[in-house]
Amino acid sequence: MAARSQPPQATYDAIVIGAGIQGSFAAYHLAQRHRDTLLLEQFILPHSRGSSHGQSRITRSAYPQAHYARMMPDSFRLWQQLEDEAGTSLYRQTGLVVLGPAGDQELESCRRSLGAGDVLDTTALAQRFPSLQLQPGEVAVWDGTGGVLFADRALRAVQDIFRQHGGTLRDGEKVLRIEPGDVLTVTTTAGVYRAPRLIITAGAWTGALVAPLGLRLPLQPLRIDVCYWREKEPGTPGTGRASPCFIALGLSQAPHSIYGLPALEYPGLVKVCYHHGSPVDPEERDRVPPDAPRPYVGLLSSFISRYLPGLEPQPAVVETCLYTNTPDEDFILDRHPKFSNIIIGAGFSGHGFKLAPVVGKLLCELSLGEEPSHSTAAFTITRFSSVLQPEL
Repeated sequence: MAARSQPPQATYDAIVIGAGIQGSFAAYHLAQRHRDTLLLEQFILPHSRGSSHGQSRITRSAYPQAHYARMMPDSFRLWQQLEDEAGTSLYRQTGLVVLGPAGDQELESCRRSLGAGDVLDTTALAQRFPSLQLQPGEVAVWDGTGGVLFADRALRAVQDIFRQHGGTLRDGEKVLRIEPGDVLTVTTTAGVYRAPRLIITAGAWTGALVAPLGLRLPLQPLRIDVCYWREKEPGTPGTGRASPCFIALGLSQAPHSIYGLPALEYPGLVKVCYHHGSPVDPEERDRVPPDAPRPYVGLLSSFISRYLPGLEPQPAVVETCLYTNTPDEDFILDRHPKFSNIIIGAGFSGHGFKLAPVVGKLLCELSLGEEPSHSTAAFTITRFSSVLQPEL
């Protein structure tokens, strides 16, 4: 939680709005570059209102999109750097199984992203992951770099190192107004701050923040069911802490991927989730009636029965999280089309956590007017039509 004993400073080299994992890494990189940086968060930390909470996220090298696969080595390196700086473990290497129908385009792209790729037949998969049952005509690819990021611990670590580098983190301050200019002015519920550069990484609240700046970004917040499933027999081989993560692609009964992580949050409960959700206003996410239908839980139950028969087919715990999706599920990492000192990072679409160290670095570089260290061609705002409102 940010200190309140001293009156807030008014002027900074940079301001970052949103202290989720992406904004926190952007602020971290700016502070490492000796920029006096203010990181603003509307909720009191720690909180579970956005997309960066919880104990676990998958990381991997296997990616169907080549631009993300090229970024992952840098991401692994930067995660290791943060581990060294923080003096704590942030990652458990479990390996990752990517499964799907033989010849599936996304699965083949994942295999290519690993070089030759280690294709597992049913026998080899049973040796490594005995609880996972492939269906006829399906294959699996092994990503030995895959594993679990400790999400809550990672978020605390990057924020702690940011502050150790002289950064200022102020939580419980909702942004009320952004005034563009060579020196921008950000007014919150607790103060007025100025800086020559601004980064907006406000997750599901990004669309509302940039609308007064003349941008209509195609961002869709989704309410995600985060489901945990109990082992039928405690200690079932392949479902415990040491089992691999998995991603299931191209299944006929699931238009979006299904993914799973070994038991971590709750002893004996395996995390298996659907990579999609229901549209929601982020301010209303908890106002869903408790008896409201959860259409994707049924889909997951069917998947569990077929692929993970060692788990109970009904979830033991269901929590929620927010995704903020773009239409193509690629990120937005770009300058505002009119105000070049406003940088926007948004639309991480449920797969951005693992890439946050690189995303933060790119946002930092863009805000400093530098050539990005990775191509941002896939992440431009202008790839979407009609983003500029008529008054601009």
